Amino acid sequence: MTDLRYPIGPFQYIAPDKESEILKLIASLQLLPTRLREVVCDLSEDQLSTPYREGGWTVRQVVHHLADSHLNSYIRFKLTLTEEKPEIKPYIQDAWANTPENKTTPVLISVSLLENLHERWVHLLKDMSNDDFKREFRHPESGFLSLLYALALYEWHGRHHVAQIETLRKRNGW
Repeated sequence: MTDLRYPIGPFQYIAPDKESEILKLIASLQLLPTRLREVVCDLSEDQLSTPYREGGWTVRQVVHHLADSHLNSYIRFKLTLTEEKPEIKPYIQDAWANTPENKTTPVLISVSLLENLHERWVHLLKDMSNDDFKREFRHPESGFLSLLYALALYEWHGRHHVAQIETLRKRNGW
């Protein structure tokens, strides 16, 4: 049985060694909001309130988490491009997933936010040089991470959470 937490497998960083591989990551990140909209747009309130696995977040929380997480990542990119090895502030994902508005805000608000955020982020990414992708930020728990690593991580992150919802839909026949 596949681990429901990681339907596409855990993140494994393989540094892209060609510009075409970086462009594929950017293209995938660009498609995330569309894929997310497709996988949640026809779900009922009860379905949105269903955890993607036992003990996991609800579909609603996963969608809002994607918006929260990718907003933070975009800010990290901007900080790293404008400061020398900035230390970023982590956040407690479970606490953010359980803030009151995550239980009441329609998911399409976060999907729309992601559509606009990713459009802006993709413009930034496409204008970055190879040297820009080598720039690093310091995560207090993980150490120094390059923007290329962060791009690969967040591209995976989006696919990962969409796959959690898709897997739930298949299991439940939605």
